[in-house]
Amino acid sequence: MKLLTPDIYVESVLHLDLQKLKDRKIKGLIIDIDNTLVAWDIKYASEKTKEWLLNLKKEGFEVCLVSNNTEDRVVKFNEELKLPAIHRATKPRRGAFKKAMKTMKTNINNTAVIGDQIFTDVLGGNRMGLCTVLVVPIESKEFWWTTFVRRVERHVLRVVLKEHGGEK
Repeated sequence: MKLLTPDIYVESVLHLDLQKLKDRKIKGLIIDIDNTLVAWDIKYASEKTKEWLLNLKKEGFEVCLVSNNTEDRVVKFNEELKLPAIHRATKPRRGAFKKAMKTMKTNINNTAVIGDQIFTDVLGGNRMGLCTVLVVPIESKEFWWTTFVRRVERHVLRVVLKEHGGEK
């Protein structure tokens, strides 16, 4: 269960206490797109989300978007933001996490992963030894496979929150 347990669990990225990340010496943020920053069927970030993302740099964080989605999806989403981004990441595999850290010039001790899925973002980040942040998914309407996985995740999350109270 430890590999499936996030270090931090919040309602949305907008509710994430950046000071908590700074206290953990986090300098780089690997951030998922779909259902973390926007609903999976929305092409662009809202003004509020764009503002949040662009503020991260002012707060001293490096950012890399990392998505399992297609190049077209990631490029379209990132048109205005112009952030480093990786598409077809195959999370929870390690390759994209390593590439993101190399891009940001960070390491396992000062990088966090922020995402909405236990079996991709949290599992992948924990396998690498990164700080992991789980957010509540933005949209309930999803691909059939994700809907199935969410059912399993809900069970895992209940166990994890019961054992750890939502934050380690």
